[in-house]
Amino acid sequence: MIQFDEDSLICDLAETYNIYDYKQLPVLTVAVFSCGLKEDSRIKLKLSGQNVSLETLLLAGMSDKLSAIIWLKSKDAQSGRNKPKSIVELLSANSKSSNSDGSIAFETASDYERARQELIGGDVNGN
Repeated sequence: MIQFDEDSLICDLAETYNIYDYKQLPVLTVAVFSCGLKEDSRIKLKLSGQNVSLETLLLAGMSDKLSAIIWLKSKDAQSGRNKPKSIVELLSANSKSSNSDGSIAFETASDYERARQELIGGDVNGN
């Protein structure tokens, strides 16, 4: 965990156990405290590849369904306009994010190359 994201681990240990300098503790004790962190702690979310906690994702899902139900009863739904955006999709975006101007940002060059190859066809190696 320390090698993956030390800053997140430090924040989680401070928030949960009031440990501000984990280096002063025995390694086994730090390991036990680290494993005992809640599933929605910063480090555990990062290790699992999630952006938000399961609770937040479930609440966003309920909000999306409610918005869809309300929209379906509107005049906009009859003409297919102004469909509400999905909060779950916005929260779940991992490697790329869409900006308000419609542009797409990538975290790494390999993410860009992968998306490029999907658009033009072929695999990432150019075949």
